[in-house]
Amino acid sequence: MENWISLQAELGSFEHRRTVYTFALKMSFLAVILSGFIILITLPPLDLMGMLPITLGHAMVFAILLSWLIGGMVSGVLSLVAGFAIHDLTVSRAKFEKLSRTDTLSGLLNRRAFTDALEKVEGDACLAIFDVDRFKAINDRFGHGCGDAVITAVSAMLSAAFDGASVVARLGGEEFGVVVHGGTPAERVARIEGVRAQVAARPIPADGHEVTITISGGIADFHEGRDKEAVYASADKALYLAKALGRNRVVHEREGLNHAWHGLVENGLGVQGIGPNEVSLLQASGI
Repeated sequence: MENWISLQAELGSFEHRRTVYTFALKMSFLAVILSGFIILITLPPLDLMGMLPITLGHAMVFAILLSWLIGGMVSGVLSLVAGFAIHDLTVSRAKFEKLSRTDTLSGLLNRRAFTDALEKVEGDACLAIFDVDRFKAINDRFGHGCGDAVITAVSAMLSAAFDGASVVARLGGEEFGVVVHGGTPAERVARIEGVRAQVAARPIPADGHEVTITISGGIADFHEGRDKEAVYASADKALYLAKALGRNRVVHEREGLNHAWHGLVENGLGVQGIGPNEVSLLQASGI
C-alpha cells in the first residue's frame, strides 16, 4: 500500500485515460531532452578525435532528428503501455475498494464503511438506527426470498428519503444506520419519523405476496467532543426501547428515554441494561 501511494504521488493518478496520454507525452519529451543532452556531450569529443564520418554540424542535426523520431516514439509507446497497465490496476483497485465497502444485497454501505463514516462526522447531525420489526417471522412465513425483497425495498426507501449529505448503510441482517445531516434537531427527527410512517404505509410486493412491514428506530445526537461510540450505544438503546414499547415507532435518546422508561414500567416491561437511574443520568448529561 505504501509503495502504491508513493507511485501515485510521484506519477499522478491514472484513474482517467487522459492522464495516461499526458504521462506518455511527458515521458517522450523527457526522453528527447535526455538524448539531446547525451548528444551534446558525446559528439564534440568524437569530432575532435576524428571519429565522425561527417561534419559535427550535420552529425548533430541527424542525431537530434533521430532522437525525436526514435527516442520519442519508443519512449512514448513504452509509456503508453506502462500507463494503461497502471490505469487498469487503478480502476480494478477502485472497484475492489468499492465492493469491500458495499453491502451486496442492498447496494448500501456496509458496517465497515459506516463505521469509518461515523468517525468523520462533524457539526450538527444525528444517528438513527432502524430495525425491521418481526423480520424473522417474515422469513419463516414467506421464505428468505421475500425477506431479501423486504431488505431491498427498505434500502431503496431509506436512500430516497435522505439527501446525499446523509450516510445510509445496512449494518447487518435487518438493521440499518443513517447519519442525518442538515436542519434542526427537530427537523431531523421529523424526517426520520416520516420514513418510519412511509415504510408502514407502503406494502412491499415479494414472491407474489403483498407484505406490510414496520420499522423501529432509535436516535442519538452528535455533539462536539462526544465520543462516536457513545452516540452509537445511545441510539442502539433507544432502538431497544422502541421495540419494547410495541415497535413501529421512533424513540429519541433525549426526548423519549424518560417517557419510554415510564411506559415500560407501567406495562411491566423492561429492557436489559437500562434502568431508571441510567435514564436520569443520560438526561442529566444532556444526551
